[in-house]
Amino acid sequence: MDALAQVAEGFRGVDAESALKDQALQSLRHWLHDAEFAPYRLQLEWLVAQSQWAGLLDRFYQILPFGTGGRRGAVGIGPNRMNLWTLGASVQGHCEFLKERFPGLAAPQVVLAYDVRRFEDKRGNYNPKLPNPVLHLSSKDFAHHAAGIYAANGIHAHILPDASTHFLATPELSFAIRQLHAHGGLNISASHNPPDDNGGKFYDERGGQPVPPDDQIMADLVDQVRGIKTLSWTEATRSGRIHFLDDTTHRDYIELCRKQSLVPPPRFDELKVVFTPLHGVGSLTAQETLVAQGFRVTPVEEQMAPDGLFPNVTGTPNPELPASMDRAAELARSIDADLLLSTDPDADRLGAMIPEPSGTWRFVTGNEIAALLTHFKLAQLQAQGRLPRSAIVIKTEVTSGLVTRIARHFRCQVVENLLVGFKYIAEVLWQLEQEGAYEDVRGTPEDFVIACEESHGILVTPNIRDKDAAGAALLLAELALDQKRHGRTMLDALNALYRQFGYFKSDLLTVTLSGIEGKQNMTRMLDALRRTPFTSIGGVEVTGFEDLRDEQGRLGPFKGATDRAARNFLLFKMGDRARLALRPSGTEPKAKAYVEVCSPACAPGTTTETWQAACRQVDDSAARLADDFLHKALGLVGLKPPGR
Repeated sequence: MDALAQVAEGFRGVDAESALKDQALQSLRHWLHDAEFAPYRLQLEWLVAQSQWAGLLDRFYQILPFGTGGRRGAVGIGPNRMNLWTLGASVQGHCEFLKERFPGLAAPQVVLAYDVRRFEDKRGNYNPKLPNPVLHLSSKDFAHHAAGIYAANGIHAHILPDASTHFLATPELSFAIRQLHAHGGLNISASHNPPDDNGGKFYDERGGQPVPPDDQIMADLVDQVRGIKTLSWTEATRSGRIHFLDDTTHRDYIELCRKQSLVPPPRFDELKVVFTPLHGVGSLTAQETLVAQGFRVTPVEEQMAPDGLFPNVTGTPNPELPASMDRAAELARSIDADLLLSTDPDADRLGAMIPEPSGTWRFVTGNEIAALLTHFKLAQLQAQGRLPRSAIVIKTEVTSGLVTRIARHFRCQVVENLLVGFKYIAEVLWQLEQEGAYEDVRGTPEDFVIACEESHGILVTPNIRDKDAAGAALLLAELALDQKRHGRTMLDALNALYRQFGYFKSDLLTVTLSGIEGKQNMTRMLDALRRTPFTSIGGVEVTGFEDLRDEQGRLGPFKGATDRAARNFLLFKMGDRARLALRPSGTEPKAKAYVEVCSPACAPGTTTETWQAACRQVDDSAARLADDFLHKALGLVGLKPPGR
């Protein structure tokens, strides 16, 4: 029995739809027999010999789908993994997209960036004794492969010199595209995903990721790719279509970040900041900006080296997770620091911790960072007489309502109903730039103040069209500095916000549903909730339910399959004090539920004890709502929630 027949027989024991098995077998036939896939064959045959039927099905039943702007996932063998073939097909599709978008243009330009990742099979999925074409593949290798495809298609690529030890962070890539007047870009990065993951995220000429229907057009062109034109890296550099970036763009980016400053710079040793890039590239953006502005920064030395294996990070290098900053917290405690800052590997997300009177260090959530920076920037601009008359604050649907309350207090216009993904924030800025309006909001990019999302993404300048940890880090450090100058702490600032605008408890529930069976369970769960939405959660009546896939609703008809996927989003409202949103992640095998419960503002004369009791009631209510929802939602597909 040959390998394909063995797989077909093995698939009989896997619980999956027959159409998916047929698709996997069709793809496997090519990978087992076509010459272009010959380097993968020994590993594939080993997987067959190991009876890895579920794993083979998961690797081959589909081509790794486009998520928020590109493909991201585990590096490995097969069309449902990141490898040179899946990236190559994506880049070839992007070449066709650029030719359609800019017809007649002789020499389209793209900017390429890459992070620090290198695939070393930490999950142990492959045989280490056999040749493996994906082993040791770095983000730089992927970027050079992409450059060869662009060059073969007549497209000019701007990339760092081969010998460079520098990296382009995600926000710096966005800035470079706009500054160089390029027609698009590609970032090879898996952001804060585990070390064995990688991805390719595409950008348009605006410096943001394509939104519907443009992303659908590109996805369709990628699907239509039947052959990939390519040159080797050496051939590409000789073609005259590879252009090496100097440090001009980087210097201009750092200067742009510094221009966002709101208070006089610190005196030496006036504020102690501990910083870690979590082995990513944030030292070249956030730390460099802080130091240039005069802040004393103490680095976490063992996490400073750019290293895609993230050897000294607890868990994943994700500033959304407090555990990733454990070493930084120890250092901050030892030197009596005022603030701890961290960035994710591609330096677009910002993490923070602040000291408490007890000597412990308190994690600051993404929603809290958003609220603190929104209030700080609006208050400073107002005090300095620089707040635009038509000031605009932008946030996603799942970002805390506290941001809206703060913005309304300063009489700002607010865009607050966006889908998850910073590309939708970039689209608002583009509409303001082109039309002077977005829905009922009127203004231009000059009226823009701040944009934020709950997943630690902040943007403080319209000259960048993606989230940017450097600008956010500068403002958060300046907020800490301003508080210290007035004899207060960051914790004081946060508590003052809650008392003035209401206490908000936000919780993100993450349920991992990996593999093909997990994907099917996720679909079944969401479909069941659509058919019969819960009427109460945690003992609280549901007063409003919205399915963003409803084409009769506020978002109207779908703009394509990518739009339909992004709108896989359910929203439950429980009066004006609680809400819950559910969506599958676009980049990870997870379902995410966003819970928020809030109180009114603290009434004048309320004692500290009474206010703290009210806050505890909000915490308790949020916990009940989250636990009840998890049990009910997972129960729809016969699952139970993991221990919380």
